[in-house]
Amino acid sequence: MLQRRLNEQAAKEQALRRPTADPFTQPEEEAASPAVAQRPAAPAAAPQRAAALEKRAALPGKLVQMRKMLRPKLLKTPDEADHWNRDDADKIQIITERLTQMVTKLANERPEFRLSQAEFAQLREALLDDLLGFGAIQPLVEDTSVKEIMVNGPAHIWAEKKGLYETEFTYDDEDHLIWTAQRIVRRMGRRVDRAHPMTDARLPDGSRVHIVTAPSALNGTTITIRKFPAKPLTVEDLISFGSLTRETAQFLEACVKSRLNIVVSGGTGSGKTTLLNVLSAYIPEDERIVTVEDAAELQLKQPHVVRLETAPPMPDGDGKIGMLTIRDLVRGSLRMRPDRIVIGECRGGEALDMLQAMNTGHDGSLTTVHANNPRDTITRLETLVLMSGMDLPIGVVRRQIVSAVDMIVQIARLKDHSRKIIQITEVQGMEGEQVTLQDIFIYRQPGSNSMTPLSVGGGVLESTGFRPSFIDRLEENGFRLSSRIFGSGQTRFVKN
Repeated sequence: MLQRRLNEQAAKEQALRRPTADPFTQPEEEAASPAVAQRPAAPAAAPQRAAALEKRAALPGKLVQMRKMLRPKLLKTPDEADHWNRDDADKIQIITERLTQMVTKLANERPEFRLSQAEFAQLREALLDDLLGFGAIQPLVEDTSVKEIMVNGPAHIWAEKKGLYETEFTYDDEDHLIWTAQRIVRRMGRRVDRAHPMTDARLPDGSRVHIVTAPSALNGTTITIRKFPAKPLTVEDLISFGSLTRETAQFLEACVKSRLNIVVSGGTGSGKTTLLNVLSAYIPEDERIVTVEDAAELQLKQPHVVRLETAPPMPDGDGKIGMLTIRDLVRGSLRMRPDRIVIGECRGGEALDMLQAMNTGHDGSLTTVHANNPRDTITRLETLVLMSGMDLPIGVVRRQIVSAVDMIVQIARLKDHSRKIIQITEVQGMEGEQVTLQDIFIYRQPGSNSMTPLSVGGGVLESTGFRPSFIDRLEENGFRLSSRIFGSGQTRFVKN
């Protein structure tokens, strides 16, 4: 018995006397193969790494513990890596070297944390995702076929890719999820904490992010990401998708270049911002464009573009210092000599300032609102104007809208998940106290005379047979549209 205890003690002392030993232990069969290196190989190409991460299993408990322990220690300051990218080889090398040193030291001090080569590689990829990417959802962020990502607490991550499904990815715990949320908002100078439990942000590629945390998020922090394609969609893309017809695209081009004021209306996720971006592409390159957004999403390619984005209040201020709202930016944009003002979305009192701008020489302005049909768009604008705090009679508000807005383009997400323009409606004027609207194009079954847009796929966006009253304005700007676009004759589109 005594001899056995002496042998055990000697073995422990021998293990502790190996401070320079390699912390990346290997199984015997791996060690026998010359192809297995003593250190992890150089970073794989992004597509290969993304494919590997898609197949990875959840981290074992020991690696979860080490990831949580090492994550904050790998950075000199919490915000050191906020502007580092996941595919930056130099930054990957920096993190890898720091990690190697820390794991070596930790393994010497605590033998239970010695890792095999495979374990180290797995830990390294997970920490790189946390520090340079967005944690558990990094594979989804990199997957260009994923359109939306929805994190409903640490254990439930959903994605939309040809339909909605729950993914196999999870965060370790709420702290892990909060780490990702903080990394997203810090680069924009924003916060997510008890004082700011809800905030909007964007990813480096422009994807829109909405975050809600405790105490409002009862199932854990919620992150919703609306992704945008690396290459902005063009009108040709929308035509190929069946979102609109070529004749309708020609009509919209004539309207934008003729400086009509247009409101894009639709529900959540219907494609309003995408359509606004496509319409903005028609603005001539010699015009000065000012865009105003809550979180910058528009991707205009013209050379003379001023992009404005709302700013949150200073972290240690009184809640107002340093804050700029959309309404502040709309007012400021009027002093920037804009030829066009493009407002990402009207959702408050800035609607009044937008209407006044449209009525005072800033023709050709574009914006979006949340509404289910053109009639609701008018009602929505009325409500938003009243939110400005101005005690205006409803009749005055309606006359402001009729004078300012020339056309409403309604877009919808149909039951088959496709996104279509379902109505293009002219704002004609007023009859008594009611705003008069006239549909110019409507999405319906071929041959149908219904004036109600189709809610499922299989239809076509076709003319109702009514010519818009602003057709003379289009012709004055050199656009002569064939009468067939509006229901008869041969389709032609000629610009003088």
